[in-house]
Amino acid sequence: MKPSLPKGTRDFNPEEMLRRNHILNTITGVYRRYGYQQIETPAMENLSTLTGKYGDEGDQLLFRILNSRLHESKKKDQVLEEFQRSLEQNINSDILTERALRYDLTVPFARYVVMHQHEITFPFRRFQVQPVWRADRPQKGRYREFYQCDADVIGSDSLLNEAELVFIISEVFRSLNIPVTIKLNNRKVLTGISEKCGMPEKIIDITVAIDKLDKIGESKVIEELSAKGINDTSIEKIKPFFGFSGSNQDKINFLKTELKDSATGTQGVTELETIIGLCKNEQLELDITLARGLNYYTGAIFEVKANDVEIGSVCGGGRYDDLTGVFGLKGLSGVGISFGIDRIYDVMLESGLFSDQLLSHSYTQLMFVNFGDKESQYCLELAQQLRTKGIAVELYPENAKMKKQMAYADANKIKYVALIGDSEMSSDTVTVKNMQSGEQKTIPVNQIAHLITQG
Repeated sequence: MKPSLPKGTRDFNPEEMLRRNHILNTITGVYRRYGYQQIETPAMENLSTLTGKYGDEGDQLLFRILNSRLHESKKKDQVLEEFQRSLEQNINSDILTERALRYDLTVPFARYVVMHQHEITFPFRRFQVQPVWRADRPQKGRYREFYQCDADVIGSDSLLNEAELVFIISEVFRSLNIPVTIKLNNRKVLTGISEKCGMPEKIIDITVAIDKLDKIGESKVIEELSAKGINDTSIEKIKPFFGFSGSNQDKINFLKTELKDSATGTQGVTELETIIGLCKNEQLELDITLARGLNYYTGAIFEVKANDVEIGSVCGGGRYDDLTGVFGLKGLSGVGISFGIDRIYDVMLESGLFSDQLLSHSYTQLMFVNFGDKESQYCLELAQQLRTKGIAVELYPENAKMKKQMAYADANKIKYVALIGDSEMSSDTVTVKNMQSGEQKTIPVNQIAHLITQG
């Protein structure tokens, strides 16, 4: 059998993992400085936990897990009937599947909060770094298995939380040297637009269509609105929002005028104005057409795009007022963001932002050449001493030819190689070769740690 990977998934080699961990460590370091605490949730959730939270399109992207041991069921006729119905009508059946791989980290977090509400002190700041799965069509920047790196505050209505999340986004991308645009909107504004066009019951259809504006263009969005039953009169009232430009204040003033008859829309504009004021030193762009397709957002929404690479959003999020309500805990508002680790990686790789110096700190610093049993036992003890001092050390495991051992060190970017034979052991010295410069010198054993750390 020829080995292969499922489409939309990837292996990561050691060098790629060093780069990915650099991104993750940067993000989680910022999270911790803002007081966020880490949790984890299972890879699979009950299907009932996930369905109905992401809209019809999102539900179709859930990776459902077939119930085990169906062949032993005493209701095989019913199983076959349900399987046929599922194929023909795309309807899920509990007889066939009760679980699914998580689609994102936010809904499992809401489930976690409800189940652990008596152990949590609110407002609760959590971050989470785990893979998620979506049965999407693989393409550049879009995978079926990918990592998310989320931060959420739950149990607080304050817009100070939105402001701090903007600060976190800015700090992370500054640290990674990625120029970005942080876009901001509010779902209440979109509700106001649906009310203005006289079709508030179509808010989801309008939101899903508008969210595709920068991907498929205005004409295609209009086609989709028509297909969803939005009449021509209503579409004409929506169109002015597509192309309005100007400063953030110009857009605020435009929205105040256009949505003055919508109480919900007016509240959304007020929230936008407050957040922009709190973040006056950050580069925020108010985007009236920004929608984000997830149904649970109710307030501010964020989307971040890299300025120099066409790859889609690299971070996003928003306010959700009652996501925990579907699990029985009403009135608990939250707001959060999610960094797309895989897209950030692709942006940094394409832009040449992974420096050799950054990666070199994660490689083995010193390798002992293996000259035989007696020498390797001596080196093994010395290696342990150096490791207690924080130096990354390897001892080549076999007494192979010198050329092979040196080639191994070179291939693994090990900067220093130590050679210890009879003469070195008898004189308490070590011969050290710098694999980068080719320089070789013999020094006392007790000076090797200083050479490695200072060199």
